Amino acid sequence: MSRKLTYDIFHLAWPVLIAQLAVMAYAVIDTMMAGRFATEDLAAVGIGASIYFSVFVAFMGVLLAVSPTVAQLLGARRHAEIGEQVRQAMWLTLGLAVVAVLLFRYPEPLLAMSKAPPVVADKVRRYLAISAWGAPAGLAFRLFASYTTALSLPRVMMALNLFGLVLKVPLAWVFTFGHLGAPAMGSAGCALSTAIVSWIIGMLAWLWCGLAPAYRRHGVFSRWSWPRYKDQWRLIALGVPIGLTFLVDVTAFTFMALFIARLGATNSAAHQIAANVAAVMYMLPLSIGNAVGVLVGQAIGARQFALARTTGLTGIMLALAFAVLSGATVMFSARTVAALYTSDAGVQAIAATLIVLAAGYHVFDALQAVTLSALRGYKRAVVPLLINAAGLWGLGLAGGYLIGLTDALDLSVVGLTTPLGVSGFWVGAIAGMFVADVGIIIYFLCESSARNARARANAEVLPAT
Repeated sequence: MSRKLTYDIFHLAWPVLIAQLAVMAYAVIDTMMAGRFATEDLAAVGIGASIYFSVFVAFMGVLLAVSPTVAQLLGARRHAEIGEQVRQAMWLTLGLAVVAVLLFRYPEPLLAMSKAPPVVADKVRRYLAISAWGAPAGLAFRLFASYTTALSLPRVMMALNLFGLVLKVPLAWVFTFGHLGAPAMGSAGCALSTAIVSWIIGMLAWLWCGLAPAYRRHGVFSRWSWPRYKDQWRLIALGVPIGLTFLVDVTAFTFMALFIARLGATNSAAHQIAANVAAVMYMLPLSIGNAVGVLVGQAIGARQFALARTTGLTGIMLALAFAVLSGATVMFSARTVAALYTSDAGVQAIAATLIVLAAGYHVFDALQAVTLSALRGYKRAVVPLLINAAGLWGLGLAGGYLIGLTDALDLSVVGLTTPLGVSGFWVGAIAGMFVADVGIIIYFLCESSARNARARANAEVLPAT
């Protein structure tokens, strides 16, 4: 691995990592506080957060089209065009925000699939109703994050997310448990604290964009722009497959949570803990992937195709090394980690087993994160979407359902008796992610070859083909 490339990746990755860990800390805080408020509230946070992030992450993925677009324009030194692309993305963000609010206000189709007990279902509805009003601010901030990361300025996003975390802790404490005169809202208090923080850091982000010298040459606020069909289509053509890829990934876990809810609040709470641990570990490869995607996009814009391929391969190897190390660490401390989340002995016992499986899943998840990001630098998103869907939905979720909730598959040859319960879903997820990784890595190796990369780049930098 090239030392310079490794340095460049980490120079961009570490602020993104801290920023993403700060965001994930929101979920950790909510899980811990809800777990100590009531088991039903912990289950409600697990189900509600799964539904919320399924939609939010998919819409955030659409906005990630801004990052390779800006990165390629920056690499090609076409600075004057960057501001217009950001303004066009603002219109796209507005449309996505309206849809998000409606979906969170009317979540019955997804909620019905969970067959959650009435008391838990009512708490989930309240959680989502409050979360709906924080979604527009959250999407606006994600647009800023995509823009500023593509400019290789992720420290701004890091600072804002850390500030948000400083606000999140006391607000969640106040609204969850009912301190300082506020009512004790349980899981709904977790949602309210996040919504408030989202609006504060969202407004600060765009205020910074308007005032900081580093952004002025792009002229984001220099003039008004109405939506332009050509630009909107380019963003959508690239962003929708990216968003759907995220949707496939996240909904695999969402449907896991909904199906596992049928096994009772204890299993649902244990799964939420394991999923939260996996999500925290995912932040490191995600940050490496973001850095790799930006550097690949800038190299493509500058027509440095060999550098783009080497950057992608370097990122993949770094992700694998760190995933093995972090996965092993978590695997050997599973019981201790489970105890940090809940004092319920029954939940702890199940969660410890699931955390071991989550550590194995993380290795393949890390490879996927960086490879997908590298492909986005090339503006390749459709084929990875199809591969991901086949692996995670086809083998992962469907297979997990079969061995987790039914006895349709005979596993006696490996010493197991179905249904496996909640563990079966994690075994299916591991198998599905492995298959997806193989296909996506092969596709990256083909697309990043000098011949293919040069042929793609002969077109204008902007279009997403």
